[in-house]
Amino acid sequence: MPYRNLNIDAIVKTSVKLQKRINERFPERGLAQVSGEVCHVVEKARQEGEWIRQPLWPIRIAVISLIAGLLLALSRAIFLFNIDHTPVNFVEFVQALEAGINDIIFIGAAIYFLVTIEKRVKRNRILKNLHELRSLAHVIDMHQLTKDPDPARAQAMTASSPPVSMTNFELTRYLDYCSEMLSLIGKVAALYIQDFDDAMVLSAVNEIEALTNSLSGKIWQKIMIIQAFQSYEG
Repeated sequence: MPYRNLNIDAIVKTSVKLQKRINERFPERGLAQVSGEVCHVVEKARQEGEWIRQPLWPIRIAVISLIAGLLLALSRAIFLFNIDHTPVNFVEFVQALEAGINDIIFIGAAIYFLVTIEKRVKRNRILKNLHELRSLAHVIDMHQLTKDPDPARAQAMTASSPPVSMTNFELTRYLDYCSEMLSLIGKVAALYIQDFDDAMVLSAVNEIEALTNSLSGKIWQKIMIIQAFQSYEG
């Protein structure tokens, strides 16, 4: 289903092309370096996706060996258990039943812990990568933070005011590039959950998508103000 899943190759090509566009228009600005970081996290997502899809055989072999040893020890204990046919009262029966249930729960919990080790290892690695994406989204937001639309820039500037060095057209392109990079970050985050079904990872991905959509919305408010101001001037 090529049109139901995100294509990492297409995302890589889009990020590389976006970096070229930014470097061609704003080669001296920090946004060009940020676009390079976006390309880096996209390429990293490709490599991490291949790692996520592959089974971690050392962990699986170790887990299978431990579970086999645990079940073997349990079987041996049952085999060597001597059944005493002496009549028991109700209290002794309840105590024996409770001990047996506790042992079964303990063994089941141990097996579950061992079986889910691989998933937890992958989850922790994915969450670290998602934290990197979240930080990069805030970095992009910092780069557009002081890029105010024309009505605000037209006000009297103070000594600490950010310099005005772009035309309205350049500012629009600059803000649009920021929005595109935020969109790419949201898509990269979605890639991590595409082949990995986990509630914690899904929650982290949803948070990043909500963050990038919110930041992109603020950027487009600025773009609309610039366009409205240009239409008013016209």
